[in-house]
Amino acid sequence: MTLFSGFVVFLVLTVALLGGVLVTGFRARRKLHIPLVVLYLASMGITIYFAERMGAGIDVYTAGKIAHVHLTIAKYTTFGYALPVLSGVVTCFRPGFLKVHRAIALLWVVLTVLALVTGIWMGLAAERPE
Repeated sequence: MTLFSGFVVFLVLTVALLGGVLVTGFRARRKLHIPLVVLYLASMGITIYFAERMGAGIDVYTAGKIAHVHLTIAKYTTFGYALPVLSGVVTCFRPGFLKVHRAIALLWVVLTVLALVTGIWMGLAAERPE
């Protein structure tokens, strides 16, 4: 499997799992939601691994300011995934916390999409070595 094909396969899998996480979360299907969150995070980690490896072969900073924007969003999003996970755990024990958990989780979905879009933009704009 090439870096690019691995990235695409796991990106598609990650997006599909995120869809499943959203559907099961909004339908309050906790027994399915929690394993999907775990699978989603694992798939996201593998996708990031492939993206990092692909990025090592190009000078991403030749893409301009978008490189700094993407890397900042991606780092905060990745490290910040602890917030929706922790708020989800709290919600398991305090169901009244559900609205807070949903707000946090949806914010992280938006940040994830921003990281994806800016990452693609950066990858397309960066110069490739000859």
